[in-house]
Amino acid sequence: MAEEKKQKKKKKKHRLLWAFIWLQILLIMAVVGVVSFYYVGGYASQVSKMHAEAVSFVRNSDEDTFRRSLTSEAYDTDGKVISVMRGEVDSYYLSFDEIPLDATEAIVSIEDKKFYHHPGYDLKAIVRAAYAMVRNRKITQGGSTITQQLARTIFLTNDRTWQRKVEEIYIAVELEKKYSKQQILEFYLNNIYFGNGYYGIQAAAQGYFRKDVAELSTSQVAFLCGLPNNPTLYNPRKELQAAVSRRDRVLRNMYEDGILSSENYQKAVFEEISIKKARTVHNNYMETYLYYCATRALMEADGFEFRTSFADSEDEAAYKAEYDQLYDEYNATLFSGGYRIYTTLDQTMQKQLQDSIDNGLSSFKEKSDEGIYKLQGSGVCIDNDTGCVRAIVGGRGQKLEGYTLNRAFQSFRQPGSAIKPLIVYTPALENGMTPSTTVKDEPIEDGPKNSDGIYEGKITLRKAVEKSKNTVAWKIFEKLTPSVGLSYLEEMDFRGLENSDYRTAAALGGFTRGVSALEMAKGYATILNDGAYREPTCIAKITNTLGDVIYENASTERIIYQAAAARDMTDILQGTFTNGTARGLELDDGMPCAGKTGTTNDNKDGWFVGYTRYYTTAIWVGYDMPKKLTGLAGSTYPGRIWQNFMNKIHKGKKKLKFLKPIRVTPQEKPEFDDTDVTRELEERRQQDQVQVDLTPSDNDDDTGGNSGGNNNGNTVGNSGGNNGGNSGGNTVGNSGGNNGGNSGGRNSQDEDDEDDLPELPPEDIEDDPGDDE
Repeated sequence: MAEEKKQKKKKKKHRLLWAFIWLQILLIMAVVGVVSFYYVGGYASQVSKMHAEAVSFVRNSDEDTFRRSLTSEAYDTDGKVISVMRGEVDSYYLSFDEIPLDATEAIVSIEDKKFYHHPGYDLKAIVRAAYAMVRNRKITQGGSTITQQLARTIFLTNDRTWQRKVEEIYIAVELEKKYSKQQILEFYLNNIYFGNGYYGIQAAAQGYFRKDVAELSTSQVAFLCGLPNNPTLYNPRKELQAAVSRRDRVLRNMYEDGILSSENYQKAVFEEISIKKARTVHNNYMETYLYYCATRALMEADGFEFRTSFADSEDEAAYKAEYDQLYDEYNATLFSGGYRIYTTLDQTMQKQLQDSIDNGLSSFKEKSDEGIYKLQGSGVCIDNDTGCVRAIVGGRGQKLEGYTLNRAFQSFRQPGSAIKPLIVYTPALENGMTPSTTVKDEPIEDGPKNSDGIYEGKITLRKAVEKSKNTVAWKIFEKLTPSVGLSYLEEMDFRGLENSDYRTAAALGGFTRGVSALEMAKGYATILNDGAYREPTCIAKITNTLGDVIYENASTERIIYQAAAARDMTDILQGTFTNGTARGLELDDGMPCAGKTGTTNDNKDGWFVGYTRYYTTAIWVGYDMPKKLTGLAGSTYPGRIWQNFMNKIHKGKKKLKFLKPIRVTPQEKPEFDDTDVTRELEERRQQDQVQVDLTPSDNDDDTGGNSGGNNNGNTVGNSGGNNGGNSGGNTVGNSGGNNGGNSGGRNSQDEDDEDDLPELPPEDIEDDPGDDE
């Protein structure tokens, strides 16, 4: 028995020995594999290059490197300066002796307890953060020291890649070699971001408390030192309670670290925090839009992927939180990064659009308590050669202090019948219908009514569009299905779509939130461009002070509509000026134009969207808080503004005819086949994006078609494109007027024109049978 036990023990020992040997072999193989991958995969050269760059960064730095706030400038399409963006780092810079002891102790306590002992990085913190990321499948805690954060702020971008993290560590190590701990703390507290455009603790103290940091209480200092961890999550102007909770954690850390006595800790925790209102800064409509586009361009350059569709509400909330945080950070860098921003904006066209809106609404003088005109308008003009924005006006011109709400891209309103070409008629033309297809205009039980009260029986599709027949659009959309119709807006990154919009009322513009003027302009520009979509922006490129290109418009197109359908839609929309709701709004000298009116229920919103071969312009008129305006319709105030502006910008230009419809063998379909429609959309989504040229061509040379990107194998189409990005977006203010689910009513109505208005044909008015007003 004893011998048997001895043999078992020996075998077990033998197995353990071999297991140990095999483990060592596997470990050696793993190490060899990693080392081989490191060198063969090119990572060794990358890391070596990053180390050399880090050494160069720090070697060439001095104290001025950390106190310099570089001025960014933006230029119009002619190279003239349209905006100068200055930061405040230099004017608010404090030496270490001027920074209160509370501030240095608080920031070390909450951000980097080992600051005075590590060589620039904390290995345990990095491993801990990596473990948390693997466990939670997302970044839940940071591993960066104060020195690493300084390195990132001064020398690097905010992109989240392993390369940046490695270089950040290298720079941190070099900084620790060259500068003292006190200097690093001084640099850090003068440069770190505290939210709302405030870089440095002195700028934050002035911005949030209207005091120098030396005058702040311990509680207020702790409050500020809690913000850099996540300036968006702890934004004092939006999330004050979260910011106060963060302050309490900072104070708790200081107490546990022996910095605060129990008495002082209790006193600081119970001190009430009161934030001062932000100082007002006035930006014009060009500036608000170019800041938005430039910020998103910088985000895109660092790899951020914009989205407009989400798996569920949690997915959307997570995306929005990340977007808001990064947007805030990148937006702030515009004022200290020394960028040169080259735009496609034209200051002459901008003034012409502003004048047209101001003059068109000049008889409405009623103002709000804040002195803002109650009746408002907005407009966007897109260059059809490039797909870029040339002019954007977000409201009537007023010299007011404070942030300028740009309604043209920040406000969403119901579009009325102006939406029909985008989600009803062009899709219908893709799926078997033609301009001459016979449709039946007849009353629909529990459905919409025609605004003129007339039902003409069998008419052509062309006439139904020209007269804006609600009944026809309704029936076609039912057959097409809302999911298919609205998928076209999804593909063009319309940001205001809600789940509740997927119903038949959308055919007449009955949306929960609505659309912006920018979105309507880009939708119609897509039709003009043979169905090829280009995301509008006003940014051509961004460079740093050395002239290195940080961002350049990628100039891509995405196929949305078939070219033949888009050409037919343009052909039909020309008829609205001669036979339909836009009669009397033709352009001077016979310049060919196409467009569509839109009016929502009770005349709350008026739209006119139209285009020539040169430009696409969308105009909206209404109140910020929607209410009825007698005489407001797409063909009245918006139509006249559109006509006035388009006449100005086309003056002296050669008449360019639209490209001829593409003749194909008609395939009439008595009913829409949902399967075929869905398959067609999916096939288009799989197509490669088309690269196009941003350089405008000379439109005065009528060569029978604009050069550049096309779709579906056709060799005609409009050139140009851009990749600016318009998903997501920052939510601004309560004004700007969303319609909040007001999707129309049962009762149709005729235009109630005022005495000073010309006689116009009956206007299309949104008529949703689902809800009575």
